[in-house]
Amino acid sequence: MKIWLLLLGAIACAIGVMLIYDARLIVKKFFGYGDENEATLGMKILGFLLIIVGSIIIYFNIG
Repeated sequence: MKIWLLLLGAIACAIGVMLIYDARLIVKKFFGYGDENEATLGMKILGFLLIIVGSIIIYFNIG
């Protein structure tokens, strides 16, 4: 069980980092509406929250 939670936290962190760094490319590829800046900001916020959640899972699972 412990290894699965570590893996889940690591995957959440990795997806969060990808959302932050590739937000503009993801928005251009999947969303076709005009306000690209707001969608990019939303993706970056979602990525940041995923990193926080993944880090909390890893932190409390190691201890």
